[in-house]
Amino acid sequence: MLNLERLRTLDALARHGSVSGAAEGLHITTSAVSQQMSKLEREVGQQLLAKNGRGVRLTDAGRLLAEHAARILSQVELARSDLEAQRGQVVGELRVSAFPTAARGLVPHALSALRERHPALRLRSCELEPERGIASVVRGDLDLAVVLDWYNKPMALPDGLVKAPILDDPADVAMPVDHRLAGRDEVDLAEFADDEWITWGEGEFCHEWLMFTLRSKGIEPIVGHRAAETHTQLGLVAAGLGVCIAPLLGRHPVPDGVVTVPVRQRVRRHVYVVWRADADRRPSIRAAVKALRAAGESVA
Repeated sequence: MLNLERLRTLDALARHGSVSGAAEGLHITTSAVSQQMSKLEREVGQQLLAKNGRGVRLTDAGRLLAEHAARILSQVELARSDLEAQRGQVVGELRVSAFPTAARGLVPHALSALRERHPALRLRSCELEPERGIASVVRGDLDLAVVLDWYNKPMALPDGLVKAPILDDPADVAMPVDHRLAGRDEVDLAEFADDEWITWGEGEFCHEWLMFTLRSKGIEPIVGHRAAETHTQLGLVAAGLGVCIAPLLGRHPVPDGVVTVPVRQRVRRHVYVVWRADADRRPSIRAAVKALRAAGESVA
C-alpha cells in the first residue's frame, strides 16, 4: 500500500523542485522530507530521487509516481469536499492569503464575519503577494488566495483553479500637496513623465503593471524609491520624494502633506479570490467566498 503522506511529500518535491521548498510548503523539516522519501522508495522498490549538484532531482520513476500522486491527492481533496458537502457544515480549517492592502482593508472584515457565523471553523491567514498566493493554492498549502490584476493587464491563472470577483478597486495618483498638479480634479498619467515614481519591488506584479502602463504612453519611468506597503509609499510621497499609484483599498488614513487625484482614464484593480476546483463543493470554501464578497461590497 502506498502511504498517502509520503505521496504528499513526493508531490511537494515535484511542485517545489527542492527538499527545502517541499519542507517549507509542508511545514516540516528537511530531514523529515528525506525520511519520508526513503520510506517511499523502499515501498515501491525503485529509486525516486537522484543527486543533482547540491540538490536532488526526480528520476523517471519519481516523475511517473509524482504524476500519479498529484491525481491521487486531487481525488482525496474531491472526496473530502464531497463529504463536507454532504454533511453541509462549515467546519475544519481554512487557510487564506491576501496581498497587503487586502490583508489590511478587506480580509479582517470577512474573517470576523466567518468566525461569528461559523465558530467551529478554524481560520488561518497570511499576507502574500498575488503570485505567491496563487502558487500556494495550486500546491495545496492554502485553500484560498485573495489576489489582483489590473484593468489593462490581466493575470493568467493556472489550470485547475476557480475564481470569483470581490470588487473593483479604483486607484488615484498620490502626490505632495505642493505638486504642480495637486489642485486638479483629474490627471493624465502622461503628465508625470518628468516625476520620480515610488513603486513596488522589482519583479512584483504591480510594479510590472506600472512600468507597462507608463511605457504604453511613451513614458520611460523614473523610479526613485521602492516600497511594498502602500502606507510606506505614501510616507515617501509626504516627504516630497515622488508620486505613486494609490489604490483606494487599505489606503486610509492618507498622511498629511499628500493629495490623491483621480486618473482621467479610470485606473482600477480587479480584486478576486481563487481556490482549487477540486475543493469547490466544500461548505467552508463557499462560506469564505460569500464573506469575502460581502466584505468587498461594504468597502467598495
